[in-house]
Amino acid sequence: MQVIDPSSGLALERFEPIGSAEIEQRLERSQRAFLSWRRTSFSERSALLERTAALLRERQQALAERMAREMGKPVRQGRAEVEKCAWVCEHYAEHASAYLRSSPVTLGDDEAFVAYRPLGPVLSIMPWNFPLWQVLRHAAPALMAGNTVLLKHAENVPGCAADVAALFVDAGAPPGVFENLPIDVRIDLPSIQNVIGDPRVRAVTLTGSTRAGRSVGAAAGAALKSTVLELGGSDPYVVLEDADLALAAEACVLSRMINNGQSCVAAKRLIAVAPVYERFAALVERRMAGYALGNPSSEPTDLGPLAREDLRDTLHDQVRRSVEAGARLVLGGEVPQRPGWWYPATVLAEVRPGMAAFDEELFGPVAVLISARDEAHAIELANQTPYGLGAAVFTRDVERGRRIAETELEAGNCFVNSFVKSDPRLPFGGVGESGHGRELAREGILALVNVKTVYISAT
Repeated sequence: MQVIDPSSGLALERFEPIGSAEIEQRLERSQRAFLSWRRTSFSERSALLERTAALLRERQQALAERMAREMGKPVRQGRAEVEKCAWVCEHYAEHASAYLRSSPVTLGDDEAFVAYRPLGPVLSIMPWNFPLWQVLRHAAPALMAGNTVLLKHAENVPGCAADVAALFVDAGAPPGVFENLPIDVRIDLPSIQNVIGDPRVRAVTLTGSTRAGRSVGAAAGAALKSTVLELGGSDPYVVLEDADLALAAEACVLSRMINNGQSCVAAKRLIAVAPVYERFAALVERRMAGYALGNPSSEPTDLGPLAREDLRDTLHDQVRRSVEAGARLVLGGEVPQRPGWWYPATVLAEVRPGMAAFDEELFGPVAVLISARDEAHAIELANQTPYGLGAAVFTRDVERGRRIAETELEAGNCFVNSFVKSDPRLPFGGVGESGHGRELAREGILALVNVKTVYISAT
């Protein structure tokens, strides 16, 4: 499992994947640890997460530099990701006991209540794009619920996976409570399939592509395991004629360009109604032109390289096919002649259904501009996708925005006059090909427990 510097294409480090014997040892440790961890108090679990949050802040710069080396995240954004990880640890440390408090049910003379009990070892299959946040936003509620965690991280961020495991060890987690499984599915797919099917693993959560979600969901379903699948997205951002266009353009471009454009909930389709389309498009182009490629380890950098060569090549092919189908290339769109997996800030205008830029998820720094006749047409275009992760609407009429977000846009996370983002206090997840289940907030921890009915007869 080799770390390739996305800035240069050169190999940096090598991590050895584990074989079947070591996988078995780590599974068994996780199961044994669960039998005792499930009996710990909320205060003991909270103390572990609070220590983990403190260590995250102590190691913030080193962790940010690791992300920059392994997947190209600008180091300033990496530090923000580490801080958000500390926040989710502290959130569940504070609120998990209330989220999981038993709730009584009135049944006359008989007694009944609903209890929330841990499931067991939970397998967490995580992606490379937010290599710390994706892990911690699952691990924090899983551990607070009394489960143990098995992490299968992406092959191109093995150092990040090792760093997370070290955080929990150094915070005082008992052996087996958090186990890293460095398995390279490119050469050893059966191993992870065996882990999914292992009876000691009680649930599976995956953040990744829709293709990966189908594969993992099928394997988990065959083994009757509960799943949370947070998959791809092609988020529409609807800009209406009464919108604050400067605000809308700023939010859309910031959302599109976070993490070098490699985010499931980035603003991927910018749909503006005809009366404001040209003015909005000009504002977007001006802001996109301000993003210059730079070394992700350098403080001023806002746009680094893409994480892998195949991702860069796929994105460029989607841009090329869209232009061939009639889209207008306004900015960027050319692969730089330099080592590494670079791609410039790019703007495509006059995009329509049937083009790759409309129909497919573009994972990179490409803004896609779409014109709609009016509100109804904009909503129709927004919902014309198999995905349903995030969506946003911009209007000065807050009640109009509320109505559209609540009742018209078909997505799991709908925002008004702001870009879509995850927050430990709010449930996060999608519908359609963006997956099912929820992470974060109370709903996220309830996805990782046995919702148990307890009935006590008075006779």
